[in-house]
Amino acid sequence: MNETELVLRLVGQRIKEIRKAQSLSQEELGEKAGFHYTYIGSVERGEANITLKNLTRISNTLGVHLSDLLRYNDSIKQYIDQNKESELLEIFDLIISQDVVPLSKIRNIINELLS
Repeated sequence: MNETELVLRLVGQRIKEIRKAQSLSQEELGEKAGFHYTYIGSVERGEANITLKNLTRISNTLGVHLSDLLRYNDSIKQYIDQNKESELLEIFDLIISQDVVPLSKIRNIINELLS
């Protein structure tokens, strides 16, 4: 995932968080902002390359400042945590199939890398 795709996804997640906090459905938000609900869904999933004009319409409809939609620090942390978890699971899958001898070598290598 490149940086642009990540930003689109994080902004979309932020819109979804705010929408849900206001107990709005995608359909209700779309209707109030003048968009089809499928567009709102694609924005929230980070699939639509939303323009600043449309982002402003959504922020106005939600009653928040545009900058509030761009505050996604918690989402970045969650994304990093998910990627970290995914990496750890891959490493675990590689290690779990090993015999005892390679495991001690793996531990020594990890200790060496982290020291």
